[in-house]
Amino acid sequence: MELKLIPIDNPNGVNFILGQSHFIKTVEDVHEALVGAVPGIQFGLAFCEASGDCLIRHSGTKPELEQLAICNAQAIGAGHSFIVFLGNAFPINVLQAIQCVPEVCRIFCATSNAVEVVVAESDQGRGILGVIDGVSPKGIEDDKGIAWRKGFLRKIGYKG
Repeated sequence: MELKLIPIDNPNGVNFILGQSHFIKTVEDVHEALVGAVPGIQFGLAFCEASGDCLIRHSGTKPELEQLAICNAQAIGAGHSFIVFLGNAFPINVLQAIQCVPEVCRIFCATSNAVEVVVAESDQGRGILGVIDGVSPKGIEDDKGIAWRKGFLRKIGYKG
């Protein structure tokens, strides 16, 4: 077995969700969950099929995001993994809808940070062990940081 770090190619810092699922139906069901969660949503979705033809199945509402998802799914190459790049929505707007899709087993990350995917490769194929999402902490939040966080969440409408 060989361990690899696969960086997510995300040149514009777009929000994305990386997860694992278990069935070819994932593409249509995640697509439906996304359009049902946010009217007019823009996204691209790619899913690595793990049996049969072993194709990268894909869908979306914005071709550029769909192509970005396809390229990243191909680089990761782990069976039953999926990746969704979001245009005019944030993970917080769609994460619950995706998690409610019966085929979805887990979510590795939902972020716009720089991400490296930790992949194990064997003679059989590849699997995602986890992700490195962003950078390590540089300190501990103080009173000023607490005030900033609370103010920011209220400014963007996530807290009243």
